[in-house]
Amino acid sequence: MKSAPPETDFLVIGAGIAGLRAAIELAQAGRVVVLAKREVTDSATQLAQGGIAAALSDEDEVSLHLQDTLSAGDGLCNVEAVKILVEEGPERIEELIQWGTEFDHNGTKLAFTREGAHSRNRILHAHGDSTGREILRALYAKAKILKNISVCEFQFSTALRVENGRVCGVFLISDSGIQDEITASAVLLATGGLGQLYRNTTNPSVATGDGVAMAFDAGAEISDMEFVQFHPTALYLKNAPRFLLSEALRGEGAYLRNLEMHRFMPKYHPMAELAPRDVVARAIVHELEVSKAKDPMVYLDLTHLNGEHLKKRFPRIYSTCMQYNIDITSELIPIRPAAHYAMGGVHTDLEGRTSLPALYAAGEVGATGVHGANRLASNSLLEGLVFGARAGQAMREELKHATTKPQKPKQAASSNGPVDAGLEELIGQIQEMMWTDVGIVRSRTGLRRPIHHLENLSSRLAHPRTRRAYEARNIHVASLLVARSALAREESRGAHYRIDYPTHNDAKFLKHSVIRGDSIRFV
Repeated sequence: MKSAPPETDFLVIGAGIAGLRAAIELAQAGRVVVLAKREVTDSATQLAQGGIAAALSDEDEVSLHLQDTLSAGDGLCNVEAVKILVEEGPERIEELIQWGTEFDHNGTKLAFTREGAHSRNRILHAHGDSTGREILRALYAKAKILKNISVCEFQFSTALRVENGRVCGVFLISDSGIQDEITASAVLLATGGLGQLYRNTTNPSVATGDGVAMAFDAGAEISDMEFVQFHPTALYLKNAPRFLLSEALRGEGAYLRNLEMHRFMPKYHPMAELAPRDVVARAIVHELEVSKAKDPMVYLDLTHLNGEHLKKRFPRIYSTCMQYNIDITSELIPIRPAAHYAMGGVHTDLEGRTSLPALYAAGEVGATGVHGANRLASNSLLEGLVFGARAGQAMREELKHATTKPQKPKQAASSNGPVDAGLEELIGQIQEMMWTDVGIVRSRTGLRRPIHHLENLSSRLAHPRTRRAYEARNIHVASLLVARSALAREESRGAHYRIDYPTHNDAKFLKHSVIRGDSIRFV
C-alpha cells in the first residue's frame, strides 16, 4: 500500500473512471496523486455492467443520442452539457480502445446493444456484462505507466483544506486511524455516488456521499440532489446483496412479471420493459403495493430467450445468480428496485469547476446538469470519461496560482478501534428512513419526518474520530441535502415523484435546485 506524499501538483480523490481519466490528462502537466478510499477496484465503475453509450455505429447519429438524453432528462438537461457528452464521447471511447480496452465485437465490428429509452443500438459492452471492470482495467494500466501518477489506496479523505477561500488540499485518515494531510494546487472530487444513503442499493459500500458532504461543508454549491435514480431490477433475496441486474437484460427481451405471473409493464408505458427507469421503478412499486403477499416481489423473466446466448452475453450475472441457486435461463429472478445513481451533486461548470476556487468535480459526484431529472441508461460511464478529461484539462491552469506550502503531517490521538455498534444502528436508521420516506415515491409529510429526525442527529455525528464515523457523518449530511431538495421541489419530474404534486410545474420548477449553507434556491 503506497502512502500519500505531503504535497503534489494535482490531487484526485477517487480512482474510478472519472478520476483515472482526469489523472491521465493531468500527468502531462505535473505530479498527480490519486487517492482511493479502499482498493482501486472498490468503485461503481468496477460494478458497471450494461455498457457505455456512444453514437459510433453506422445506424446511429450524434443528434439521436442527444435527443434520447434530453428526453430521458425530462426537460431539465443542460443542453450544452449534453452536446459535449455526445459529441466528445466517440473520441474518448476511441482513446480507450487505443489504450487496450477490449469491447465485444460481432466479427470485426464493435457489438452494440440497446437499453431503455434509447432509439438505437448504441451500447458498447465488454466481456458481456463487465464493461466497467474492463474500462477500469485499461485506464489503470495506462495510469501505471505514466511516471507522474501515484495511486494511493486505503486513503480516506475526511475534509477539504481551504485557505483564503481557495481549496488547497485534503485531510486524510488511514485504516489505522492515523490522520494526515496533503496539499495541491487543485483538487478533483471523483468520489462517485451516494447509494449507501439507502437501505437497498446497487452501489458499493464506499458510496457514502463523501465528496458531496466534504464540498458542502467547505461551502460549495450543491445542485439537483432530489434526483436519485432507482434501478428497477436488483436481485431480491434474503441475506444476499442487492446485485444489479442490468437494463441490458430487458434490452435483450426480458419481461417483468408480478406475483400472478402477469406481464405488467405494457399497461404502464408504450415502451413496456424498455420505458425510462423511473417509470419502471414506480410501476414495480405499485405492483408491490397491490400485492397481498407478506414479502412481495416481482420477477424478471428471461426463460423465453436463448439460454446459451444469455450465458455468453451475461456471464457475470449468470454466475452470480447461480451462486444463489437461480438459473436465469430457466427460472424467474426475484427483484425489487434499489438506489442506483445520483443525478445531482457538487455544482460545476462544463470544465468541472465548482463554486470554490481550485475545487473541481467530475463523474457521479459532479452536477453539470447533463442528466437532467433522469439519467439515460449507460450515459454514466460516458460522463465520467468525457467530463473527467475536461476537468483534467482545466485543472492544469491551477498550477499558475499555487502558493500553498506542505504542512507537517499530523497524527490522530485515537485510532479506529472496535466497531461502534451504536453507530451502525444509527446508520441503519438513516438508511431505513431514506428508503421509506425519500425513496421512489415521496410526499410533504413523509419528507418532513426524516428532515426533522436528521436535524436532531446533527450533534450526535458532529465530531467523528474514526473512518466509519466520518462515513456516518457524510451519509447524514448527504441525506439531509437530498431530503431538503425533495421537499422544496413541489412537482414530479424524472426520478423525483411526489404523490402530492404528481405533475410538472414548469412555471416554477423548470430549474435546477441549488443549496449552499442553509439556503436553497431554483435557478
